[in-house]
Order: sequence, then C-alpha cells, then structure tokens
Amino acid sequence: EWENLFALAPKFLSYLFSFIMVWIYWNNHHHLFQSIKKINGKVLLANGFLLFCLSLQPFVTAWMGENHFTTWPVAIYGLILFMAGLAYYFLAHCLASLHGKDSTLALALGSDRKGIISVIIYAIGVGLSFFNSWLGFAIYILVAAIWFIPDKRIENKLVSGKDSNG
Repeated sequence: EWENLFALAPKFLSYLFSFIMVWIYWNNHHHLFQSIKKINGKVLLANGFLLFCLSLQPFVTAWMGENHFTTWPVAIYGLILFMAGLAYYFLAHCLASLHGKDSTLALALGSDRKGIISVIIYAIGVGLSFFNSWLGFAIYILVAAIWFIPDKRIENKLVSGKDSNG
C-alpha cells in the first residue's frame, strides 16, 4: 500500500542524502587525486581517516531515518560529516604539502576557504540540531549544495597547465 511506502519516507530521505554526500566526496576525491603525482604515509593515513569517516555514514544514516530525524541522530550525523570534512581538508593539505607550494593542487586550494567554511558550517549545524533537528539537517544540505558541483579550483588549474611541480 502507498501508505506503507510513505511511512518509509524518513528512511529513504536519510539514505538519499547520505548517498549524495558519499557521491560528492567521491567526485571531489577523484578531482583531488587527478592533480597529484605521488603519495606518502601521511597521505595514506589522511585518506584512511577520510574513508573511516565515510564508512560511519550507513550506521548513522539508518539511525537517523529510523528515528525520523530526531535530535541525537541528526547531531551525530553532523558530527560524522564534520569529521569527514576535516579528514578531506587534512588529505588535501597533506597532498599539497607533499607536492610543494607551486604545485597544481596547492595553487588550486589557495587558502582553502571553501574547506574551512564547510567544516565551520557543519559545526554550526551540529549545534543547531539541539535546538531544531530539521534546521541542523538543513545546514548539512547547505554544505552539500556548496560541494555538489565538483571542486572547479583543481580542474581549472589542470586545464590552465600551471603545474610546475606536479
């Protein structure tokens, strides 16, 4: 019955948003690694931290959907997004450091305001979740909207051919 399907809407919305978040990270991760020529132990650790953070999403996604976006599941989901944002930031900056300040990646990242602002917005969303879980979730959607189109900073630098170090 359609009524039974409608009852699953919170679970489906939770799943859909989490899929979109993993997809966004996948696309931006691909762009990130397109610009590099080498990795080291720090990069592998940072990449593993990102993978771990993303691997927590299925658990908290199910919890959030089953509990109809109540305070704690939404706040913990935001905490995991915050951790993933930090992990991506660390990964990008480990790679930029490894390749040098004149590398394509370092030039593309610049001061990385987008990465810093995203992590700050996630933290705000977690806090807002304790006042209104839907408002916190809306903040997470805002960050997804910021990153929905893969990060053009790297792509633009690759196209412009300004890679001096790789």
